Amino acid sequence: MDQTILITLTGIIVTGIGAQWLAWRLKVPAILFLLGIGLFLGPVTGLLNPNALLGDLLFPFVSLAVAVILFEGALTLQFKELKGVGSAVWLLVTLGAFVTWVIASYAAHYFVGLEPLMAALFGAIVIVTGPTVIVPLLRIVRPNNKVSTILRWEGIIIDPIGAVVAVLVFEYILMSATPAHANANLTAVIIPFLELIGVGMVLGLVGGYLLGLILRRHLLPEYLVNVVVLATVLAVFTTSNLMADESGLIAVTVMGVLLANMRAVPLAEILHFKESLTILFISGLFILLAARIEPAMFSAIGFSALLVLFTVQFIAQPVKVWLSTIGAGLSWREKLMISWIGPRGIVAAAISGLFALKLNQQGIAGSDVLVPLTFIIIFGTVVTASLTARPLANYLGVAQPEDKGVLMVGINVFSCMLAHALKKHGYRVILTDSNFADIRTARMEGLETFYGNAVSQAAERRLDLVGIGRLFAVSGVPEMNNLAAIRYRHEFGAENVYVLQTPQEKSGSDQQRLSHVFTGRKLFGTGVSLGDLMLLIEQKAEIKSTRLTEEFNWEKYQQTYDKRGILLLMISPKGILHVQSDGPMPTPSEGWIIIGLYRAQTEVEAKPDAVEASAA
Repeated sequence: MDQTILITLTGIIVTGIGAQWLAWRLKVPAILFLLGIGLFLGPVTGLLNPNALLGDLLFPFVSLAVAVILFEGALTLQFKELKGVGSAVWLLVTLGAFVTWVIASYAAHYFVGLEPLMAALFGAIVIVTGPTVIVPLLRIVRPNNKVSTILRWEGIIIDPIGAVVAVLVFEYILMSATPAHANANLTAVIIPFLELIGVGMVLGLVGGYLLGLILRRHLLPEYLVNVVVLATVLAVFTTSNLMADESGLIAVTVMGVLLANMRAVPLAEILHFKESLTILFISGLFILLAARIEPAMFSAIGFSALLVLFTVQFIAQPVKVWLSTIGAGLSWREKLMISWIGPRGIVAAAISGLFALKLNQQGIAGSDVLVPLTFIIIFGTVVTASLTARPLANYLGVAQPEDKGVLMVGINVFSCMLAHALKKHGYRVILTDSNFADIRTARMEGLETFYGNAVSQAAERRLDLVGIGRLFAVSGVPEMNNLAAIRYRHEFGAENVYVLQTPQEKSGSDQQRLSHVFTGRKLFGTGVSLGDLMLLIEQKAEIKSTRLTEEFNWEKYQQTYDKRGILLLMISPKGILHVQSDGPMPTPSEGWIIIGLYRAQTEVEAKPDAVEASAA
């Protein structure tokens, strides 16, 4: 094996995943870093040449990766989400797509001088907004449910529609360039066009339904489920493309939507697996496609490309949204937010590169402009949305609150006390329990509650987790705690799922303790159980919130509360909640708030050895 190829492929994966991590830390979309890495490795330094690296495998690899990305996105599309916004979504992907196509095509023709047919091809390519960019952006921007649902559905549905329109224009250009078909009209393309849609729809429905039956009847061993689904997606995509060129995108989208809306199909693990694959593919694809750009390409379009970008971003996008959302019940703030987020992604980059290559081979004028002009639109729309969407969402009041809140499973004296303490500091807390008497008690204390099992179907439908980012499982039933930990681990992240030991778990043998695989982080530390907390409360302990000052610093705090109870939480001056657990805690300083469950000094003197846990 050529060591250079090995090093290059490894480098793409490592730097791509590193960009994803850096984006997560800085809370900006990873696409910014991925495009930057691709441009640096390709046109700037010349270290990466995707065409030389993968050769003829480049575009088949891109196509298969896009198929998986679209399928994963379609798996999240449930029709029940469209309640109240369905008309807006369908108008955006029909009327809105047409408006974008017309305006973008005219801009490319007027500003860049592309021939009408080539301009129409460019307009069709930039119709798509795509889940490869929209979904990561939504994680960062966190708009309200209406805005998020519309953008996510539009971004996934518009991909195959844009691809189909682009293929229609592309085929017409090729036919017009062929002497035998020089006088071809649009009618000559209609039959292949209808064939393309029909093949994609039929194969997607058949493949999705059969796969759904297999999954629903559990005909596969668990270890084969994910790989069989992946193989099926690739097989349906390839078969559809062989029967009708470029129909595979329709097939996998229809397949994913059908599976998402079939009853009793277990999709949780499949979604997790496909999400991981999607992150890997997006990381590699953006780097590879950005690295293909040649600086000389941009000299052919110059400043006029920026005028096209301005037209697409600030004219086509708002006109599309405002026309498509008439009567949709959206406020002007929500319409403005949807208008602002219109980044183009992988599908636009891949289709432009593939079509440009084929048109170049036919010697068709203007094809050399297609790729650089498309990438300027991609880069410009991504940068605009990435850097400004979150501040704009906050300014317009359409952003969801930060995930600062806590979902507590189990209502008891301690959980109510802790909920009051967190609520006092501005954190949203939801208490859940299946015992209505406990629910009623918490409600009478003015606490927010959810009556029912936290892992039930009712919770899936009705539990409002806006602003909630952590799980505290504090029930006296260990099985309930650990089931909740499994359920919400993917929702909040494993690092934000905490389980409080029960007395039986703390004192029991290894044969009685559940495996760490099925539980969360130890809430308040490995040596603390619910029994310890309840014992402290019986000894008249209270939850105390103390703000550190220059005079009363961390050292004095430890001396004051030593052996009086248990340290629970810390809140930084920026409002970041730090939970006492089985990992290291930061050293607090002036301005930090320390929350603990402590007995009064008189109780300590009366019963000095009642609880061994200390504030430190």
